[in-house]
Amino acid sequence: MVSPGILLVDKPGGLTSHDVVARTRRAFGTRKVGHAGTLDPMATGLLVIGIEGATRLLTYIVGADKTYHATIRLGQSTHTDDAEGEVTATASADAWNEVTAERISAGIASLSGEIDQVPSAVSAIKVDGKRAYDRVRAGEDVVLTSRRVTISRFEVIAERAGEGFHDLDVIVECSSGTYIRSLARDLGAHLGVGGHLTALRRTRVGAFDVADAVAIDALGGAATLTPAEAAARVLPVLTVTAEEARDLRHGKRLSRQAGRMADAQAAAIDPDGVLVGVVEKRGADLKSAMNMPEVSA
Repeated sequence: MVSPGILLVDKPGGLTSHDVVARTRRAFGTRKVGHAGTLDPMATGLLVIGIEGATRLLTYIVGADKTYHATIRLGQSTHTDDAEGEVTATASADAWNEVTAERISAGIASLSGEIDQVPSAVSAIKVDGKRAYDRVRAGEDVVLTSRRVTISRFEVIAERAGEGFHDLDVIVECSSGTYIRSLARDLGAHLGVGGHLTALRRTRVGAFDVADAVAIDALGGAATLTPAEAAARVLPVLTVTAEEARDLRHGKRLSRQAGRMADAQAAAIDPDGVLVGVVEKRGADLKSAMNMPEVSA
């Protein structure tokens, strides 16, 4: 029997997130595998994988903030806002004459904090039930609505000047739902020279770091975090008695126990260190928001 767990994978470039899920299914011998947050094929880095019953935890991980290392190429625009797309515009010499270090800094500042960001048209967002990228490939003109995101860090760590372009290596810390491709596009637009993403690596998802991830060719026998270990990284922990664990598993409330929790939700862990599920406040009581499937010994 396959034990439930959370697996951290360092996705290489050229594979889709679904490819990684498929390989994990084969390596662990189970169909019940999912991931918390897609990475484009061009991107590398941390993919958080849920196995068996631990897939239920992915809901609580997918919304975590994230850290990316990226390279933005100023001077060229592409129809996908990244290096996989066709170049649609190249900056003129006159446009480059207006670009200064101060304007680059001002552009980054304007894209920091809480901003309204328009996702790339070539994204997985659904429009009337169909992925935006499928509509673009079908020749449709797709314009997505903006969404509120938070960019808590947008820092240039290296620069390289080329013939007709300027590359910026950046670190971005942001809320879930942020498109780094859109940051590249919008910075280039702010400067009047265009921009797109040439490299992207996700290094952190919430409390999970790529330094702890396994390579794609090392999935067989790879160690996983137990559901309790993973949940404790995502949520506050509420230790429950064996009787309380049984009641929660049977759908019963813990009467007048809400005062035991400072936060709205917590990971309920039984005396054996097993994750019972996620509990939440309901008035003065505690109630299960998600129960983990019980694993037979």
